[in-house]
Amino acid sequence: MDTHTPAPDRRTFLKTAVASLPLLATAGTMPLAVWQVGSSTAKSRLLKLSCNLYSFNEPLMSGQMSLNEVLKFCSDLGFTAVDPTAYYLSNYPALPDDHYIYQIKRAAFRLGLDISGTGVRNDFTIPDLTRRKAEVTLVQKWTDVAARLGAPVIRIFAGTGKELPVGYKREEVTTWVVDAIRECTEYAARKGVMIVVQNHADFIQTADHILDIIRQVNSDWLAVNLDIGSFKIGDPYQQIARVAPYAATWQLKENLFVNGKEVETDLTKIMQIVRESGYRGYLPIETLGKGDPREKVPAFYEKVKKAVAVSE
Repeated sequence: MDTHTPAPDRRTFLKTAVASLPLLATAGTMPLAVWQVGSSTAKSRLLKLSCNLYSFNEPLMSGQMSLNEVLKFCSDLGFTAVDPTAYYLSNYPALPDDHYIYQIKRAAFRLGLDISGTGVRNDFTIPDLTRRKAEVTLVQKWTDVAARLGAPVIRIFAGTGKELPVGYKREEVTTWVVDAIRECTEYAARKGVMIVVQNHADFIQTADHILDIIRQVNSDWLAVNLDIGSFKIGDPYQQIARVAPYAATWQLKENLFVNGKEVETDLTKIMQIVRESGYRGYLPIETLGKGDPREKVPAFYEKVKKAVAVSE
């Protein structure tokens, strides 16, 4: 007697698979915040500390430390990942060759480090259209590098200056920024890399500024690189909480600005905001100011690590 059960045909299999994965059917229309909702246990497991390598800017730029030495330092300390800005790679703003990119990727992998992101310094508030197009091209070229590095995000700016170009209103300049970022996100989507806009106390100074850009571009491939130290107007914790649901990565800093006054970051408050936003992913830290990063980074790493653990 033949007891073999026939395998389902392809149509039956697909119906069963789709029925068992209802979330995937609507994934393209889900707001970012919905993707981030999960159990507290899952969120605890999925928060990982990364090091934004601007923390090592002085020794990297002066040649006191090589990029490989910084990677080794971060691995030994216990970081899960690193975030190297593009100008720490060879020949920036010219593109490094693939051999160089893959050597970095291999070195990080062998040290047990993910590359949580990279970034460029661009300006989309330049009045001259030709120059703005060149800035878009810069971002697109380095998006290719991010993809080859295995970086899930590339950090960009809206504009690098606090003052508006002479003779232009904010609404008009915002249109330039939105158009340029939309072009970047359309390109990045084809490469599987997310564009993340950093609030950097420049053209973007408030939560309203960055949320306006995010909403106008309206792309699944655009999110925020939430820099907690760059809201310098009003209460930064309120602004961080408003932007947090739109964050795909962060920059945690030792200090932030309360009504324009620099004070030590309340990491307990920050972690509460992180948890309440439903965020999952990397929490890059960045130390600034005077002092040896080989001392400052470990000290801040331990503080953030403790705050993450206490918040679980």
